[in-house]
Amino acid sequence: MKEEYIPFVNDLIELAIREDIGDGDHTSLCCIPHDERGRMKLLIKQEGILAGVEIAEIVLRRLDPDVKLDKRIEDGSHVRPGDIAFYVEGRLISLLQAERILLNIMQRMSGVATQTAVYVKELDGLKTKVIDTRKTTPGMRVMDKMAVHLGGGGNHRMGLFDMILLKDNHIDFAGGITAAVNKAKEYLKAKNKNLPIEVETRTLDDVREAVSLGVDRIMFDNFTPEMTRQAVELVGGRCETESSGGITLANLREYAACGVDFISVGALTHQIRSLDMSLKACKADE
Repeated sequence: MKEEYIPFVNDLIELAIREDIGDGDHTSLCCIPHDERGRMKLLIKQEGILAGVEIAEIVLRRLDPDVKLDKRIEDGSHVRPGDIAFYVEGRLISLLQAERILLNIMQRMSGVATQTAVYVKELDGLKTKVIDTRKTTPGMRVMDKMAVHLGGGGNHRMGLFDMILLKDNHIDFAGGITAAVNKAKEYLKAKNKNLPIEVETRTLDDVREAVSLGVDRIMFDNFTPEMTRQAVELVGGRCETESSGGITLANLREYAACGVDFISVGALTHQIRSLDMSLKACKADE
C-alpha cells in the first residue's frame, strides 16, 4: 500500500468499527467467553479477482493485535469458488467483530478488481490503458482505486488536489479554453506547484485550441470514434490523450483502436457487483 493511502484507510476502518460495533458487539459478548480463541477461513464463493486481503489484515489487527493470519492467496490473483484466501486465528470475539467489516471491504474491492480485469482484457494487444474516475463511494476512494490497480487498470487523479482538470464548467465560467489554461498556469506559478494540466474538449476546434497551449493531456468528451481518430491525429503525440463519456465495454476496443493513450471509465467503480465470499469457522487442522 502506498504510504499516502494509510491515513485514509485507517480513518475508514475506524468509522466502520464505530458504525458496526458501537458500544459493543452484544451478540458475541453474551455467548462467547472473553478470552476464547478460534480459527476462521475466508471462503471464496464466486469467480473473480481477489482484492482487499491487505485491508482485511489491518482490520483484524486493529481489533486483535495478536491475531495470526495465514495468507494463502495474494491480492490481484484470480480466484474460483472453493478457494481459501486466508486462515486467521485469534480471540473469537475479535474475529466475529471483524467479520462483516472486512467482508464488506473485500467484497466491494474484489468486485471492482474483477470488473476492471474484464475491461483490461478487452484492450489486450493495444497501447490504450483503461483508467478510473472520481465516481467512487465517498470515503472509499483509496480502496476503490487500489482495487482498480489490482484488476490491471490505471488510476486517474486521486482527487481535486493532484491534477488540474479543466472540465466544461470550469472552461465556461473562466471564459474559454485559452483563458482557463492561462489562469491555471499563472496559478501554478504563483503557488509554486507542479501539477499536470488536462483540458476537456467538446469539439475538434477545442482540440486544436488546447493542443496549441502546451497542456499535458487532452480529454475527448463524448466524441464519436471517427471524431476521436481525427482528434488523435490533430494532437500528433504532442501530449497525452484520453477518451471519456459514452464508452461501454461494447465499444471500448473501437475507441482504443483510434490511438488514444487512456480511456476513463466510471463504471469501473460505480457500476460493480460485489464478489461473493464469507468468513467461516473452521477447525485447527483445516
